[in-house]
Order: sequence, then structure tokens, then C-alpha cells
Amino acid sequence: MKPSATTSLGQKLTYLIPLIAVIILTLWGILSKESFAAAASSTLGFITTNFGWAYLFSMLLFVIFAIGLAISPYGKIKLGKDNDKPEFSTTSWFAMLFGAGMGIGLVFWGVAEPMSHYVAPLGATPGTPEAAMFALRASFKHWGFHPWANYSIIGLALAYFQFRKGHKGLISSIFIPLIGEKGAEGPIGKTIDILAVFATVAGVATSLGLGTLQINSGLNAVFGLPENFMMQIIIIVVITVIFIWTAVTGIDKGIKLLGDINLYLACGILLLTFLVGPKLLMLTGFAGAFGEYLNYFFADSLNYSIGGDNGWVNGWTVFYWAWWIAWAPFVGSFIARISKGRTIREFIAGVIVAPAITSMVWFAIFGGIGIDYGMKMGVEATAAVVAKPETALFTVYSQLPLGMILSALTLILLCTFFITSANSATFVLGMFTSDGDLNPSNAKKISWGLIQSALATALLLAGGLGPLQTVSVAAAFPFIAIMLGAAVALMKALREEKVA
Repeated sequence: MKPSATTSLGQKLTYLIPLIAVIILTLWGILSKESFAAAASSTLGFITTNFGWAYLFSMLLFVIFAIGLAISPYGKIKLGKDNDKPEFSTTSWFAMLFGAGMGIGLVFWGVAEPMSHYVAPLGATPGTPEAAMFALRASFKHWGFHPWANYSIIGLALAYFQFRKGHKGLISSIFIPLIGEKGAEGPIGKTIDILAVFATVAGVATSLGLGTLQINSGLNAVFGLPENFMMQIIIIVVITVIFIWTAVTGIDKGIKLLGDINLYLACGILLLTFLVGPKLLMLTGFAGAFGEYLNYFFADSLNYSIGGDNGWVNGWTVFYWAWWIAWAPFVGSFIARISKGRTIREFIAGVIVAPAITSMVWFAIFGGIGIDYGMKMGVEATAAVVAKPETALFTVYSQLPLGMILSALTLILLCTFFITSANSATFVLGMFTSDGDLNPSNAKKISWGLIQSALATALLLAGGLGPLQTVSVAAAFPFIAIMLGAAVALMKALREEKVA
């Protein structure tokens, strides 16, 4: 069926408005770094100070909602027709969703975040056993059930409405039970889709920039190559060629293959790090921190004081929650795309429980080697290391047996995670700007791949990665309401299902 003039105009607006906004922000960041950084910081400060409570409540509600659906009779409903089978094996499915959802962030922050909390804990003395336990517990919280439940809201709703109800692969389609098909095709729906595209471009470009910095740091540690802008340009060009190629080859070939490589390589690095690292500290740290994480789950989820200093909560937890929400349209849409034929219960177990526990094991092992470094080197030396988080992992590796081998393997993993995040985002952006087409054109995928890389390059040149991260978080602020609305819309649709 030929698309209507209204549909065609909507596609163009969904493509052009975020593109223009990104170009304006990039030029602002390059031409006036100081005012750009000041405006971004002011906006983020306003949001976290006045609406931090909304992020805390929303993320907790997402966990409760998702787990509640899984254990309810609705958990048996398929994301597709009753006779649909999963398109991918469980291993490949998990590998792709995990790589898109966390990937490079785990490598970047696996050592750096626990070390940061160890030298600047909340309610404990830096460098003490209490600080070490807090460091792991806080990392478990920030990378555990909350972020994955956040991804599941969009992913579950999109998969349900796409594959069971036959609607378009657009976030606006989720709201058809609330605003009708005309509303989803109209200004409200297009605004939702435009916000999704902008949040995805800005969020992924920032992560590409962070990944480039850490790859450059790894090349310096392993091969002695210089850490400078020219090397970063070379890294971005090489990675861009690879991730666009894998995005063009499609999910069932390039993206799936890279996802499998990521999973096996990450497991190998995890095991090797455990074998050469402080095993007792890692095991006791995981057991103790996991117990505390569960014991204080609700208290930590709503950890705000009345009239007190909420600087740590705003700077870490609220910022993380805002950042995960900014990534929800991209990650949720990609997870939905690969989840046809799964039941709701299987989806939630695979998207929340399994990756959350995997992330906590990761932080127990890599946080363990970071805390062990802190215990040996002291608080001041550790604080100096985490002041430059992109080098923290390689600095800690240098103190371990087989540290050079671990550095080389991690460098490969960084590249494959980098490519996985970028090609997944390129695929999703193609869907968003092709009226929800589950197999967007190569031209769309190539153009979005180039836009993301160009933005990351420009912001590295401008030194504006931090402010852009702040801007993308601010731009995603409306997604709190959008995601709560998505949960309501999904629940309304599920109530019409006949379940035993």
C-alpha cells in the first residue's frame, strides 16, 4: 500500500527535526564550549533537584510492574501470534540484547565506578571495609534490576503491539489504546517519535565518544600508541566502516554474529580476571553486596532526605536513572525487534533477571580488582586513578598477572561492544525514521551511522561529550511520562486478552 502524504510528511519530520537539533547542538558545542556546558549543567541541575523524586519513583515502579506481569497470568501471552516461534536462539537473543543494553558501559565503568564509591562513599569513611561494601552495593543498584526493567517497559510494549497486534514499530504505536490510531499518527504521536530519535542519536553518540577515549587508552597501554585527537579520529573511522557494514548486512547476519562474539569474549575475560584476581574478595564481595542490595532494595530505590544533602543521589543515582531512560527508546526498540515469539514471562526473565545478575557478577569481579587496588595503593592514589575513568581499567590491569593479555582482550571486546551498540542504534534509527519498517533501507542505516560518528567526532574536538550527555538526559526528561503511559497502555490492551 502506497504511503499517504501525511505519513510521508511525518517520516520526513521524524528524520529532519532531530537531525537539525543535533547539528545545532554540535555547532554550539564547537563554537561556544563554555556557554554550551553552562546551559547543559544548569538544565541538568534544575531537573535533578526538582524532579529527582520522579525518577526514583518511576524506576521503582518499572521494576514492580515488570515483575508483576511476569508472575501474573498475562506472563503466558506470546509477543506474536500464538503459533509464532522465536527468531533467534536464546543464547544469541541474550547476547544481542545484553550488548545493546549495557555493552561498552560495563567495560568503561566496571572498575571505575566501584573505585569512585570506595574513595567517596555515602555514609562511610573512604577506604574502609564499609566503603568497599557500599561501593559494590551502589554499583549493583545502578546496573541491576532498575535499568533493565526500564528497558523492558518500552521493549515489551513495542513487541506486543508490533507482533501481536500488527502495529508499526514506532513508540507512538504503543499509545493507540489511549489516543487511538489517529492520535498516534498525529502531532502527539510524531512528537513522541521525534523525541525518541533525538534521545537515541545524542545518547549513542556520547557513548561512542566515551568508547573511543577508552579504546585509545587501551591502545596506549598495550601498544604504546599516542592518546590524541588524530588517533581518536582513526578509531572512529575504522569502527564506523565496520558497524555500518554489519548494520547493512542485517540482524540475522552481522549483528547476530557480533553479539555472539561479544558474549563469548566477555565471558572469557570475566573468567580470566577472576582467576588472576583476588578471588576471596570477589566472592565475599558479591555475596555481601547482593544480600545488602536485596535487603535495602526499597530504601535505596527511594534514597532521598528531606532538606538534607542529596548531592550524591542526584549526581549518581538520579543521573543514572535519567541516562537509562534516555537510552530506553533505542534499547527497548531493538530488544522488541529481536523478541518475536517469546512469552511475556520469558521476555522479562531474559531482559531483566538474567542480564541484571550478569551485570552484578561483572561488577563483583571488576569492582573487586578495583577495590583491591585501592586497599593496596591507598585512597589518594585510587582517587587519582578514577579522576580519568577511561584509563582506570588498564591501570588496574597493570598490577595483575597476565595484565597485558587482559588489556589486549579487553581492547578487542571494547571494539566489538562499540560496534554492537552503534549498529543496533543505526538499525533502530532507520526503523524510527522509516515509519516503523522492521527492515529499513540501507540508505537510512548508512546515513544515521555517519551522523552518529560525525557527532561523536565533533564533540570530541569540542571537548563537549559531558555536556552533550547532559543535554540528551534533559531531552529525555519527557520520557518519564511517556514510559508510564506506555505501561498503562500495555495494561489496558492486556486486559482484553483471554488468559486462564
